Amino acid sequence: MSSRKKVVLLGSTGSIGTSTLKVARDIPDRMELIALAANRSVDALVSQVEETKVGHVALWDEEAAEQASKRLGSSVNIGSGEDGLIKLAQLPEADMVIIAIIGTAGLRPALAAIEAGKDIAVASKEILVMAGEAVMKAAKKHGVNVLPIDSEHNAIYQCLEANRDRAEVSRLILTASGGPFRKLPADQLGDVTLEQALKHPTWEMGAKITIDSATLFNKGLEMIEARWLFQTPMSQVDVIVHPQSIVHSMVEFVDGSILAQLSHSDMCFPIQYAVTWPERVANSLEPLDFAKLAQLDFEAPRVDDFPALRLAREAGETGGTLPAVLNAANEVAVDAFRNRKLSFPGIWQLVEAVMSEHTTITEATLEQILEADAWARTTSLSRLAAGS
Repeated sequence: MSSRKKVVLLGSTGSIGTSTLKVARDIPDRMELIALAANRSVDALVSQVEETKVGHVALWDEEAAEQASKRLGSSVNIGSGEDGLIKLAQLPEADMVIIAIIGTAGLRPALAAIEAGKDIAVASKEILVMAGEAVMKAAKKHGVNVLPIDSEHNAIYQCLEANRDRAEVSRLILTASGGPFRKLPADQLGDVTLEQALKHPTWEMGAKITIDSATLFNKGLEMIEARWLFQTPMSQVDVIVHPQSIVHSMVEFVDGSILAQLSHSDMCFPIQYAVTWPERVANSLEPLDFAKLAQLDFEAPRVDDFPALRLAREAGETGGTLPAVLNAANEVAVDAFRNRKLSFPGIWQLVEAVMSEHTTITEATLEQILEADAWARTTSLSRLAAGS
């Protein structure tokens, strides 16, 4: 079987978006981009439109959309805001929608795509962290697939493909690089600078995700994602530090056997698998040379020194609105750290304080989840303003 998928890419100018364009160039007979959306990066988006010749685009920022309209002319349909993204997500000719938008802006477009019967490929952690239960229920109702692009979840997805009976799964083991401060003594974390936090040892990512990797919140959010993507209790989701980032994650089965997925640290691998699934397609990506790897190391995460994993496990086990609160408070805290208004340990301290102040609503509606998200942002900003 061979098919060329028509793909809508929401978040085309970010790191995942640009990697997706690389994949499209590499396998043109299997993947065609038909629509692109960005936040406000007009120059980058216009350049992408000129390359891909897509007929539909959208920008979240209305002023940026007006600028793009003047430059692209009438040959391209241009939308703006959330409505613009939703229209792209429901294009009749689309086979798949890739959600690569940082933050909550991708949530409604993702649900809209599912309701329109489109498979979605998710790189945006916030969608499944905030509303994983709602998203997976909607996908089941409409008979569509939710394919993970995060390298860790993509790895687990591949391992589970070899053994689909979930009753035989004992643990999902997410690997973490450990970030740049894996060996830094706890009493020195308070002196960490923004520049140091932005130097990830193995991955090239955007600033938000890079800082999340340094605090381990990135891995905490991935634990919650895995809980919903794979319908697995939080008690069966573990994390192991693997500095080389070659083993992207593992699945342990009840007989003690473990399957792992390995590749170089390049997001093009999971993106391509999500697009071509259930098939595998040859490409120009560099294969592993085990003789050159030398060694692969594994160690336990420093949960006491980096409390993000503990906070994420608590949020995932509690469910309801608490994961949305954790996610929103972390976004505000990371932004404050990037603006040098909060210390590095202050990130998880703020998140914990806001979580402890929240009254969780279980079995929450989408509106209640979004309200909790807004509450957490307001509360976090108030605490920052008060210096607490």
